[in-house]
Amino acid sequence: MTALEDQCAAMATRFDPKYHHRRSIRLPNYDYRSPGVYFVTICVHQVECLLGEVADGQMLLNELGRVAHEFWGSVPGHFASVSVDTFTIMPNHLHAIIEIQPPPKATDSRRRGEVPSPSSPNHLQTRRGRATPPLQPSTLERPTLGQIVAYYKYQTTQTINGLREMPGVPFWQRNYWEHVVRDEDAYNRISRYIHDNPARWEEDQLHPEAAPNPFNRWAPNR
Repeated sequence: MTALEDQCAAMATRFDPKYHHRRSIRLPNYDYRSPGVYFVTICVHQVECLLGEVADGQMLLNELGRVAHEFWGSVPGHFASVSVDTFTIMPNHLHAIIEIQPPPKATDSRRRGEVPSPSSPNHLQTRRGRATPPLQPSTLERPTLGQIVAYYKYQTTQTINGLREMPGVPFWQRNYWEHVVRDEDAYNRISRYIHDNPARWEEDQLHPEAAPNPFNRWAPNR
């Protein structure tokens, strides 16, 4: 088992910041637009619990949490080579598995930079009256993982700030965490971890009562 596979195994039992800190898991010289499967974590600014609450092991989304949930599901509507898999919205973070696929054939209209029509249920930026950031067709065809996350953050922040009447206020942390999912066993472990996260919320290192750790160091008074 490789070192990275050892890291995947650790994820399934405990969300260890040693493995999830962005600088410790980003692979040097790795092309993050390469086709593959990635485990991503995005945290709310200062790890505030703004997306809902966990009750009886179930995540109960509030209005902001529903925005975060719906926009993540809409990501493939903007990037032709991207699909989303298992994900969960927690009170102050998002865990997700995302796949970057080989670019589609030229006959796919999305390859030309087109986005879904406003009638599409996933066309949330139109339904919510929010503009999208400028994206070139080449970006839509073959985005990096960072561009996908940045696009998601941009869209959700615009909508959430409108709902909160707090324009220009950061909603997400600037950074994010990512891990390359190497094989089916790792995929199954991480999927199970994501699925079980609400039931294990009190053990989570992003829980408001968690002891200070590298993963919650942005919280006030930490």
